[in-house]
Amino acid sequence: MASISGKLQPGTEKIKMKNPSTILVTGGVGFIGSNFIRYVLEKTAFKGRIVNLDKLTYAGNPENLADVQKKYKGRYVLVKGDICDFKLVGRLFKKYSPGIVTHFAAESHVDRSIFGPKDFIETNIHGTFSLLETARQAWAGRKDVRFHHVSTDEVYGSLGRTGKFKETTPYDPRSPYSASKASSDHLVMAYHHTYGLPVTMSNCSNNYGPYHFPEKLIPLVILNALEGKPLPVYGDGMQVRDWLYVEDHCAAIWRVINKGRVGQTYNVGGNSEMANINVVKNICAALEKYRPSCCNVDLKGKKYLDLVTYVKDRPGHDRRYAIDFSKIRRELGWKPSVTFKQGLERTVRWYLDNSAWVRDVKTGAYRGWLKKNYTR
Repeated sequence: MASISGKLQPGTEKIKMKNPSTILVTGGVGFIGSNFIRYVLEKTAFKGRIVNLDKLTYAGNPENLADVQKKYKGRYVLVKGDICDFKLVGRLFKKYSPGIVTHFAAESHVDRSIFGPKDFIETNIHGTFSLLETARQAWAGRKDVRFHHVSTDEVYGSLGRTGKFKETTPYDPRSPYSASKASSDHLVMAYHHTYGLPVTMSNCSNNYGPYHFPEKLIPLVILNALEGKPLPVYGDGMQVRDWLYVEDHCAAIWRVINKGRVGQTYNVGGNSEMANINVVKNICAALEKYRPSCCNVDLKGKKYLDLVTYVKDRPGHDRRYAIDFSKIRRELGWKPSVTFKQGLERTVRWYLDNSAWVRDVKTGAYRGWLKKNYTR
């Protein structure tokens, strides 16, 4: 598959946007999306409205932004709906006239894509097309608007022991998830080159932080450890990932939207390469610091590290990812603000301090509230 070039192409100049009155965020009650909305409303100069279109699937939890909805009443609007629904997306563009689209909505868990790829094709490819086509028609050649697409480093495939992914790295997806994201990336850039749609894109490394649904490695290990359950590690645990604290990622996206060159891709990394087994060990160390195993009756005298359990590796498991984020640092002045240790300790403390959120997510209790309040 051809690479999406990071080189400057004709028409990829910086274009000054009008100060938008509305941002349309897709997938905004998910992990990264909810942190992004919180970041924009609380830590930037943006004074307009955010419309959050979310299908509210298993990983979409409106409680992630319950306090935001109260604090920013009138400036934050949650709409339950599917990005594949052309009519709905069209109505939202007509009603709210967004000047920025920030596209997070995606099926994102590799394991789930292996056992059920259909949803990934529908949401990640067809859904992205729906948004692009609606934006193209609604904006009708305008240049003072922006469509930002959030993607992943997994589209690049797997690295050996050395090297890092650059924006010019050829795409080589290895799972239905990464293949669907690669397809959506190419659609985004095709709409720029074919129709002149003002787009930017970011490909990020593994995110972690507050509000992370507990199917991914870090929150799963934290919560399993606290309950005295096995800490599953695939294969030999030496798969290497680069870890990016979610608020740093949100700051990078905002920087790209406002200062990035149209038609460009920016890699966003955390400068924190680590083997999965070492991530697990670091989590155990942080838990020992903030909730020692000797005080946790669920461990029955064990240490957190005693719970590590090696399991069969998943099919097509990429061995190593690493991000070269020199382009965004050089052009836009962004770099991570926290180390992995700092970010991980913040994350562990957040899960310890938010037991009600954890309980509702793990038991599915929030689904009843969701059905009552957000059924169309």
